[in-house]
Amino acid sequence: MDFTPLSLDFSRDYGAFLSATPEKAADYSFVNLWAWDGYRSYGTAVHGGVAWLRLLRPEPVYWAPVGNWAAVDWERALTEGFPGGAVFERVPLSLASAWSRSLPGRIEAEPQRSEWEYVYSLHELVELPGNRFHKKKNLLNQFTRTYDWRFEPLGPENIGEVLAMQADWCTWKNCAGSDGLAAENEAISRTFSAWEKLPGLMGGVLRVNGAIAAYTVAEAFTEDTLVIHFEKGNPEFKGIYQAVNQLFLEAAGSGFTWVNREQDMGDEGLRQAKLSYNPARFVEKARVRFLGSGTR
Repeated sequence: MDFTPLSLDFSRDYGAFLSATPEKAADYSFVNLWAWDGYRSYGTAVHGGVAWLRLLRPEPVYWAPVGNWAAVDWERALTEGFPGGAVFERVPLSLASAWSRSLPGRIEAEPQRSEWEYVYSLHELVELPGNRFHKKKNLLNQFTRTYDWRFEPLGPENIGEVLAMQADWCTWKNCAGSDGLAAENEAISRTFSAWEKLPGLMGGVLRVNGAIAAYTVAEAFTEDTLVIHFEKGNPEFKGIYQAVNQLFLEAAGSGFTWVNREQDMGDEGLRQAKLSYNPARFVEKARVRFLGSGTR
């Protein structure tokens, strides 16, 4: 396959493939691809009626294709496209199962728990009902009672202030000393640099005493699902994360049913934080090895 570097010009064609994909993971949103392209160096190729993704960094690997999986002859597509075999990361389990049925004995799959995406009821994250959300609601109430705050939409008019707050956040968290945080900071900068060209972007900022203390970058991913791509807050203000999460969804979540807050990347602290919001379900993914056309 002839892979070409990711470009903004491909976003519309890519969106048509993604729209036809039966199980949509937030990893595969064009916003996510564009944001992290500086770190991962994506390439795309159309083959067998679907769009394939290749990453060159931090090491060469493939992701699952996007498109109408049900219409693909997987034996032909995989053996023609990857005759020597290949490893695919972050493959939704429904596709991994389809590959196993189509190519028995030539597919090896193992769960990638660190890449499972957390999906929540939007109604629950706005209302924070019952004992399951008691601590979250208390922190939200403490924040709204304690501070002089104002919530507003995120857009071109306040991106400059948000970037200044992000620079401060990186100072607090020492982004320069962490490869992961440095890569994320670049992804955030790339997102803001193409804000008006990327499909579905939305967000909010939370001000305390007039200055931005937290922000959220989100995407209208499907008709019923919002994805939260980035969420940062000033740790000086107790309850800041509970507040920006609830206030953004209350303001912008009308018409959506689900909130995808992406994966925990195997970080135990992040995993516990995401579990504490009581996910309704997961987008489960696997690492898949296709053994090649010569294996039967």
